[in-house]
Amino acid sequence: MGTANGKGEYSYLMKYSPALLKVFLVFPLNVMGTIPALILWSTGKLEVLSFGLVPVIVGGFFVLNGLYTCWVTVSLFTDYGEGTPAPWAPPQKLVVRGIYQHARNPMLTGVMCVLVGEAILFTSFPVFLWFAVFCLGSLIIIPLQEEPTLDRRFGESYREYSKHVPRWIPRMTPWKGTDE
Repeated sequence: MGTANGKGEYSYLMKYSPALLKVFLVFPLNVMGTIPALILWSTGKLEVLSFGLVPVIVGGFFVLNGLYTCWVTVSLFTDYGEGTPAPWAPPQKLVVRGIYQHARNPMLTGVMCVLVGEAILFTSFPVFLWFAVFCLGSLIIIPLQEEPTLDRRFGESYREYSKHVPRWIPRMTPWKGTDE
């Protein structure tokens, strides 16, 4: 669980559930794993170390930071939202703590970091194109589908949150509004 120590910091150990396992098998495994692997396999670029140290370091940095961000955001959903990122087991509470006090969509930012990191790591333009397609899809789906759904589910709490917390580019200071 994400639990606070005396300093207001959190440790993240997400609660396990069958729904959470299903989420990982459907979304991140495919978006960040299967699709890039198929792209790399079809283009013959599955060898990481043959591309030099700089892509390994820079790409690895993005991948690790993206994976950590995904872990933290899913942990917050399971621990405080009482659900998962999946539509079939959504959070029952609006999560407005931790990284969600800075940006409304940090989970997708984490996924995007992994994808761009993979493109750098494997020096793969086709994986970069997959990253671009994923970003474009997110730019369309989030405002047209996800946000109206959240507005219906959480009402005024979500509307107030979205007035103060940007969708993608994080606030420098955490928003200290409602925490439901």
